[in-house]
Amino acid sequence: MTVTELPWTLDGRGLQLIHVPSPVLNALGDDDATLAMELAPEILTPYLLGEECQGLWRYRSKQIAENPHDSAWITRIAVDTRTSTPVGLAGFHGRPDARGMVEMGYRIDPAFRRQGYARTALEILLDVASRESDVHVVRATISPDNAASRNLISQYNFCEVGEQWDEEDGLETIFEVSVSRSAEAASD
Repeated sequence: MTVTELPWTLDGRGLQLIHVPSPVLNALGDDDATLAMELAPEILTPYLLGEECQGLWRYRSKQIAENPHDSAWITRIAVDTRTSTPVGLAGFHGRPDARGMVEMGYRIDPAFRRQGYARTALEILLDVASRESDVHVVRATISPDNAASRNLISQYNFCEVGEQWDEEDGLETIFEVSVSRSAEAASD
């Protein structure tokens, strides 16, 4: 399988991860919420346009300008398919590195937390990774005080492998899990 810009989903799970088109990503990266909303009003919300997500959009916009091949891999909008409501974002930090590692991330709008969206986003990301032959390890970096995320990934066999300092987020614990190939991916 090759990762594409098509939506990522798991059948029957009610969540889709939608690719952010480059013009929208550029508008978000330029802090131009008005233009971003004109381009994609159906996938943007006050939370996604707000301060908590702004640094991420700036970073990803710059990343894609420097390396367009990362576009299909990076941050996507998480949309509840039953209501067409954007509930947060999730994706990878880029393509697999030389050892076959991809780092994932997710953020759910506070209004939609504790409803299973982070779990479903995590499962979608693990499914995408399992279908990509170049991916061998999935990484998550989580603040030591983010008990909800730490608890969630512990249910998916992630192991603590170290810690790092992130310029934006501060101290983070690094967790990794080896990728298990899905039966469908193995037959591709």
